[in-house]
Amino acid sequence: MIKYICTIAVLTAGMAFAQNNQASARINNEVRHQLAILPYNGVFDNLKFHVDGNVVTLLGQASRPTLKSNAERIVRRIEGVTTVVNEIEVLPLSPNDDRIRAAVYTQLYRTPALQKYTSNRTEPLLRNSLSNRISITNDPPIGYHAIHIIVKNGSVTLEGAVAARGDRDIANIKANTVSGVFSVTNNLRVDG
Repeated sequence: MIKYICTIAVLTAGMAFAQNNQASARINNEVRHQLAILPYNGVFDNLKFHVDGNVVTLLGQASRPTLKSNAERIVRRIEGVTTVVNEIEVLPLSPNDDRIRAAVYTQLYRTPALQKYTSNRTEPLLRNSLSNRISITNDPPIGYHAIHIIVKNGSVTLEGAVAARGDRDIANIKANTVSGVFSVTNNLRVDG
């Protein structure tokens, strides 16, 4: 009798563990989806997250304060999420950082080898398209961008993924050629 009770307890614990893993996987997929379609989450933002059971921790950088609050709001609505810890860093609002964002964007996506990393293939080729904007942070380029450009006080961080090490190196060189950039941290992954 005790043997059967122990077996039932082990099976019940195993089923509960499997259900918790399925719930975490579902939450993980839903958070990823919601952040990806979040309006104004663009090329100058880097939103990340971590799921631990029913707790979601939001990480990364946002170029606009509203993106931080919107990300938290949308994740709180996901079924099964009980707690959201919002550690997204809001980048300083700076005309100089905006100028650097526009210049790095143009340098990267005007380069033929890197144009495959954006769905927005015509705008970066127009010389004045970004300089005509009132604020690159408030009016960022739209479309898919595999390389995200994070600028904080003149320092640039490249985030995302590229297909080859050569593309990673080209992005690094191009970002380093922009006037006023203090440093470049290249966090691009090579997903061959």
